[in-house]
Amino acid sequence: MSSPSARGAQDRRTSRIVVVGGGIAGLAAAHRLVELGRDQACPLEVVLLEASTRLGGTIRTERADGFLLEAGADSFISEKPWALALAERIGLGPRLRRTDDRFRRTYVVRGGRLRPLPDGFLLLAPTRAWPVLASRVFSWRGKLRLGLDLALPRRRANGDESLGSFVRRRLGKEALERVAQPLVGGIYTADPDRLSLAATMPRFLALEREHRSLIIGLRRTARRETVGASGVRWSLFVTLAGGMEELVTALATRLPAGAVRLATPVAAVTPTGRGWRIDLQDAPPLEADGVVLAGPAPRMAPVIRDVDPSLAGLLEGIAYASSATIAVAYPRAAIRHPLDGFGFVVPRVERRAVLACTFSSVKYPERAPDGIALLRVFVGGAMQADLLAEDDRGLLQLAHRDVAALLGITGEPVLSRVWRHPGTMPQYDVGHLDRVAAIEARLEALPGLALAGGAYRGVGIADCVRSGEAAAERLSARLEGRGGG
Repeated sequence: MSSPSARGAQDRRTSRIVVVGGGIAGLAAAHRLVELGRDQACPLEVVLLEASTRLGGTIRTERADGFLLEAGADSFISEKPWALALAERIGLGPRLRRTDDRFRRTYVVRGGRLRPLPDGFLLLAPTRAWPVLASRVFSWRGKLRLGLDLALPRRRANGDESLGSFVRRRLGKEALERVAQPLVGGIYTADPDRLSLAATMPRFLALEREHRSLIIGLRRTARRETVGASGVRWSLFVTLAGGMEELVTALATRLPAGAVRLATPVAAVTPTGRGWRIDLQDAPPLEADGVVLAGPAPRMAPVIRDVDPSLAGLLEGIAYASSATIAVAYPRAAIRHPLDGFGFVVPRVERRAVLACTFSSVKYPERAPDGIALLRVFVGGAMQADLLAEDDRGLLQLAHRDVAALLGITGEPVLSRVWRHPGTMPQYDVGHLDRVAAIEARLEALPGLALAGGAYRGVGIADCVRSGEAAAERLSARLEGRGGG
């Protein structure tokens, strides 16, 4: 018979947590688990399973012929602190880079020409009158309709509202079609008439509730934020000197040797008496005390279908859109436009293939050889999914045609690349937060299981970092609470 001290040692056995999915949310979760295990001095083994042959998901950086090319996100937002804090915590502080804010301007296409977005226009609404009055983005009728926001009452109805409905109601059809749709489309690649306002732009919902008028509310809050912003270290968008994949590499190298298993798809997870069993498609099963499912929601649904069919159905109900990123580079002398901004967005009413274009070699330094302009072009999304049926050559032709016409480019690109992102952008449709609440309620009955990723409460890199770290902290706290056994 074992002694009490031996039984106590067995109770303090090493706990294992398996993270399914090696995108940024899964990497953040795995890294946070390692941190917590070290800080709490409790034995903890972390295993990260990734179905593909590489980590990082849509984050991918390539170098070619003196160019630094981003296949996916080229930056993260500093206003949401989680990605910035993580980068600094893992030693990437000296590698962080600001945007060149001399050119912090966005253009909007109107009538086939690039028009500067009025100064002080914050995503959906203006904060200053004169720049809007002087702008050629809006007609005079559209400008007058914008001003009507100052007199309109608050919405009386409760319940979620689409972003499209909200902007039409407060600011008018032209504000939606000419600014809100292309700007929000660049973030969510979504149809604004399906997009949940509460899930994507809760700030504007709060502005209407608190101040009635969006314009008045933005002016008041902008004044407070300006007063408190002295000494700001970072620009709104922050990147890494060697590209965003530096974050992926740094996180991966800080995980224990052997923790990452690539090309290891998961078939199912099922609860056991003391934890979870993870069935792999091409390898023996694993046992774990906790599981973080950090892959796209529809791909995680089959994994837990036998455990909770209702939860699986909720995950499957989160739609995803596809897109493509196209890099094109031209001699600077071949481009007539001054490129004095970060890029441009294209309203759907302009009937062009391109959603948006970033002037990468202007936005960040050392992205292209001297004398060459590097552009990142975006196509597809929920409103133009049919364009992705084109082959890579066809997509390149579409991208070149539009940017050449809009920027006054002569000649062919000296470099071009196409990256496709099928089913990678979650769509926060009206009612999304209710769905997420229902998912979280189902998880309460499944201790030891957590979800992470962009499908739930934010699609950006910073949101995914927060989601992954929060999942890790919940599971770690649960294991601590039961003494590691």
